[in-house]
Amino acid sequence: MASRCFIAGLGAHLPRRIVTNADMERLVDTSDEWIRTRTGIGQRHFSGPDEPCSVLAHQASLRALDDAGLTPADLTHIMVGTFSGDYNLPTTACLLQDMLGLKGLPAFDLAAACSGFLYGLETARAYCSLYPDARILVVGSEVVTSRINFEDRSTCVLFGDGAGAAVVTGQDHPTGIRVLDVMLKADGSVGELLTVHGGGSACAPVLGQTIGEEYFVRMNGRDVFKHAVRYMSDVSAALLERNGLGAADVDLVIPHQANIRIIEAVVRKLDVDMDRVYVNVDRVGNTSAASIPIALTEAASSGRIRSGMKVLLTAFGGGFTWAAALLQF
Repeated sequence: MASRCFIAGLGAHLPRRIVTNADMERLVDTSDEWIRTRTGIGQRHFSGPDEPCSVLAHQASLRALDDAGLTPADLTHIMVGTFSGDYNLPTTACLLQDMLGLKGLPAFDLAAACSGFLYGLETARAYCSLYPDARILVVGSEVVTSRINFEDRSTCVLFGDGAGAAVVTGQDHPTGIRVLDVMLKADGSVGELLTVHGGGSACAPVLGQTIGEEYFVRMNGRDVFKHAVRYMSDVSAALLERNGLGAADVDLVIPHQANIRIIEAVVRKLDVDMDRVYVNVDRVGNTSAASIPIALTEAASSGRIRSGMKVLLTAFGGGFTWAAALLQF
């Protein structure tokens, strides 16, 4: 399904602090071997007190704008995919707008957990059909560690912080990264398998009350694994079929970097060899909505992606939400 939508620039940013598995061993009852065997993760980045979600988003955005050869004043819209924004209000997108020295243009957060960037990309694609001259900043930024229970060893070893950004436009751009198609899906009936309840109106904070486990990520890992593999592989296959393509037509797959075992299972179902898969989960862990744009930026800047290649992106997150996108470089 053709669309007049292009990625003009990409950027990513990771916090300064690197936390290795050896560091995690000092925080929780775990081991490097246990973490690597089950997740493939060797290290991740943790934000410091001066690196909230908006700061990570700002740094990634500046790099994406520079890559596109644009300035903040060229932007027409800002959207940030996150579940770990600085505050409930103001939104991270509005904070980012101010950091960029802008006023007036639409800015909003988009909550789709780990699928947030791809949900934002499709939203930007729709805006481009209405406003072909639009130049839209789409960001995935997360300080996941602000919502992690470090007494839960099954989840705390999985996550890291970071941000990735893309400048999306309806006009041809020298980079030639065309967004061919995007497919979004969701199923709220299984949402209780992966939650952060605390702070919402159905689980409101009470002044003076102790913060409980409900304020942090809680996950039924075994069931989430099964759904993630099925949904990411199914939506990817459906997107390719809709465009008259098969797995053999894809030059590189960039999956959500949740867990190496999930990645391996997804691409196995798609019948794609691991040498056609970009993996950075070993270095950054699961950065939720930032995962796809960080990996995409790394793959493009490192030369892993060359002109003419078709790249498949796919993600899965709480909600449940899942999505896939097809890019032509």
